[in-house]
Amino acid sequence: MRGIVLAGGAGTRLHPLTRVTSKQLLPVYNKPMIYYPVETLIKSGIREILIIVAPDHAGDFVRLLGSGKEFGCRFSYEVQEKPNGLAEAFLIGENFIDNENVALILGDNLFEDTFVDPVRNFQSGALVFASKVPDPERFGVVEFDQQNKVLSIIEKPKEPKSEYAVTGLYVYDNTVVQKAKSLQPSARGELEITDLNNVYLREGTLEVAFVEGEWLDTGTFEALYQATTFIRNKVHQQL
Repeated sequence: MRGIVLAGGAGTRLHPLTRVTSKQLLPVYNKPMIYYPVETLIKSGIREILIIVAPDHAGDFVRLLGSGKEFGCRFSYEVQEKPNGLAEAFLIGENFIDNENVALILGDNLFEDTFVDPVRNFQSGALVFASKVPDPERFGVVEFDQQNKVLSIIEKPKEPKSEYAVTGLYVYDNTVVQKAKSLQPSARGELEITDLNNVYLREGTLEVAFVEGEWLDTGTFEALYQATTFIRNKVHQQL
């Protein structure tokens, strides 16, 4: 299993902070934001990690993270010239993925859970991780039956069919690159991760697992504050 951290984008929701740096380089209590998704992949047993960054701050990521030796793994870097959608990560990372399965995590997502067993036991198809949220209409929403079989995934529905949002961690088999190549840009001009998941859903190979601990998408000021408070409390509990 190889891992990709997608840390591109302009971070416009966090202006003016992100006018001078990348969102994923902002601090979340005592670490840069990107440390948390990187550590999630490492704790899951992944040691080959591709960091995809926006061009303006690419050098800052390399200076911060280096080769990966400090983390006990190996980092590679690629640039996403424009924010053309999450699924573009698999086109950018095609050579890195090679013949392996791959886990994609968003650079602004923090997870309390570790995912050792789902990653270790993954064989084929696609696996998404869902979390119950009070405002599912802001996310991709997964609908499933009593056996947790996925029935639908709809991006930001006006009338959500469940309270479960698809989080920013995705695990795919090696066919993901070809599937990503088959996607057409959405109305907003992006290769949507929900469209990619629906390709697997139509094949009958998409599964869902559930996040038990805290999940934080830190793309807004309020969420960034909540994440900092959460991490601070955890650190102080361990003292």
